Amino acid sequence: MDIILENIGRRFNREWIFKSVNYHFLHGNSYAILGPNGSGKSTLLQVLIGSLTASEGTIRYLDEDQKLDADMFFSSSALAAPYQELIEEFTLRELIDFHFSFKRMEEGLNAQLLVELLDLERAADKELRYFSSGMRQRTKLALACCSQTPTLFLDEPTSNLDTQGIAWYLNLIERFAKNKLLIICSNQEHEYSFCRHQIHIEQYKNY
Repeated sequence: MDIILENIGRRFNREWIFKSVNYHFLHGNSYAILGPNGSGKSTLLQVLIGSLTASEGTIRYLDEDQKLDADMFFSSSALAAPYQELIEEFTLRELIDFHFSFKRMEEGLNAQLLVELLDLERAADKELRYFSSGMRQRTKLALACCSQTPTLFLDEPTSNLDTQGIAWYLNLIERFAKNKLLIICSNQEHEYSFCRHQIHIEQYKNY
């Protein structure tokens, strides 16, 4: 899956968040979108994934050189982000079953192995409302990374994770993100140090 941006811009009211973004995201590569808090990283990510429309410009999705309709891109992408909501009335097992009714799970995994990967066997039948912020973040990351999708989007992936959680995240990426188009929004180097390419959102504010 490739994503091509042509003169993409996004504004809120009269204020441009970014403008004239021309970029080609290539399948199998990893990209870090960098910038200070409030600079528009998450906005660009939401435009890429299709949850926000661009104010100007064109975005194209190519699946092996075949154009993919933007409305169909959801099935080809997975996202983990701090603003992403979890269904708090679900138990962890119920959430896993629900999530993977929409996405295919990576080969060699099943619900029980995913619970073990999270190291949350004792909390598997607990409602998510009782999960700590760190447990919630690990759950979001595991669901996204273990989805069999060609694109993976991560926004501030180690939010609410301690040192042990960060090591767990890096292992997750090493294991499941190798052959995907990986795009990470971050301003912390440990979250994106392995990315091959860097995009500084500030360079698209000179207009």
